[in-house]
Amino acid sequence: MSKCYAVASGKGGVGKSVITANLASALTGSGSRVLIIDADIGLRSQDVMLGLENRIVYDLIDVSTGECRPDQAILPCETNPLLHLLPAAQFDRAKALDPKKLARIIHSLRSSYDYIFIDCPAGIERGLRNVLNAGVDEILLIVSPDDVSLRSAERTVQVIDAKKGPRPLLIVNRLDGELIRNGEMITAQTASQVLDLGLLGAIPEDPVVYRSVLRHDLFVHYDCEARNAVMRISSRIQGHNLPVAVYGERKHSFFRRRMKENRRLKEVTPIDNY
Repeated sequence: MSKCYAVASGKGGVGKSVITANLASALTGSGSRVLIIDADIGLRSQDVMLGLENRIVYDLIDVSTGECRPDQAILPCETNPLLHLLPAAQFDRAKALDPKKLARIIHSLRSSYDYIFIDCPAGIERGLRNVLNAGVDEILLIVSPDDVSLRSAERTVQVIDAKKGPRPLLIVNRLDGELIRNGEMITAQTASQVLDLGLLGAIPEDPVVYRSVLRHDLFVHYDCEARNAVMRISSRIQGHNLPVAVYGERKHSFFRRRMKENRRLKEVTPIDNY
């Protein structure tokens, strides 16, 4: 029986969908079968990130209304046969998705997958509430280390608590070690304390992330620090007790800071046989 995770964020632009796709892919590295359900009705994005945008025939709404079977709508990722996507509808609205029908869909798919990730719409409106009403095992809350994101996340936690959902686990994205050392940005550990949530992972700012998005690819396919961070998160999900990195905890030497200032844009190096 699989474990179902809802991936939420208080506001858009914090990297929720990108992290969902890459974390799901990372978990397949251990041989797990993983399904992403894109529940962002009207604003789907997982199909583009997985390179499946030209293969969609049916979507989540079609499954929920009985227009097709789940296996007719679910698409395997061409580069990773263990990773599958149930895409969102592009031209419907959140009200078209019945939470009870979504719950039945999730229940029917549990026996086929080790992990199910539901990519929720950003914010606290009906789209998120639909997923919470469908019932999930865990909630991952994605934030960036700024006051706007933290305030939105705090309100999201209030909505989750009101729905009697599980206490979210926190992933802090786009951490910049230099800004943290300069006192301009908080650490992931501080964000965890502010929100009173368990810290599942911390992901640094990394230019490879956006470059992979531009290529309709996943950054876990490339040798970069963001990949390393997501791989550690996937290990924690699988039960391994790994410490969360503290970015910006010590100041570099003068020589290293000068080298950092003069560095060129990091090359994107594919990992062979991923």
